[in-house]
Amino acid sequence: MIKFKNLCRKFGICFVTCALCSIILSIDAMASIETDTSDPLWIPGAMDFITRVSGDYSEDLLRVHANIGYGFTDRLSINASIHYQNNFETSADGFSNVDLNGVYRMSDDDDSRIISDALIGVRFAGDKDLLTPEFTDTVYHAGLRIGRIWSGITLSGTLKTSWIFDSNHGLAFIDFIPEIYFRVTENWRLGLNADLRKATDSVYDEQVVGGKIVRQFGYTQYVLFGDYEFEREQWRGGLRINVLF
Repeated sequence: MIKFKNLCRKFGICFVTCALCSIILSIDAMASIETDTSDPLWIPGAMDFITRVSGDYSEDLLRVHANIGYGFTDRLSINASIHYQNNFETSADGFSNVDLNGVYRMSDDDDSRIISDALIGVRFAGDKDLLTPEFTDTVYHAGLRIGRIWSGITLSGTLKTSWIFDSNHGLAFIDFIPEIYFRVTENWRLGLNADLRKATDSVYDEQVVGGKIVRQFGYTQYVLFGDYEFEREQWRGGLRINVLF
């Protein structure tokens, strides 16, 4: 009798889970996915401009980020960003770094059901007192992003490796970044993500989980986001505005 009840309970859970998944996957995304700039697999189309401006706060650190991207073709895009921080406890204020990144779409829904992107980029340090890690001024990275887009949900995973070439303090690390993104209604979206980092120096290991709430108005998105870093036991939250031209 107990086994029968457990079986019924498990069947019921499976049924409800499948029903929820069916509802999510059958959502009619009335807003075009081409304008859903917060989707983890979104890239700009040919001759599209995208700007992202955000600010976030954690403990006594306020940071502001500005990013601009451009699509040369439907498969190839580039973006650049600059980051400024203000520390309310120390004098560690100023421009922390400048990033330059490229994305090439190797396959999309026209080629197969799986979308895959090649990622490459470089991070240049800003003010001398804000080098991250403290002993370097340039970080190179390359990676692979794979996922799938349905009408109501996107799943993706990114594997990225980064290198710091320093004669005394060379460092490398690998990031695994899984993401799930829901198009809940025509204008509301929800996203969950994690960043699991393993470095050659364990001091720089990280485990971060985060989420975001997205509100879309035409070609503009307002994104409320937050995350938690387990090693430092630190919360971070902020607001980002995406505008597609």
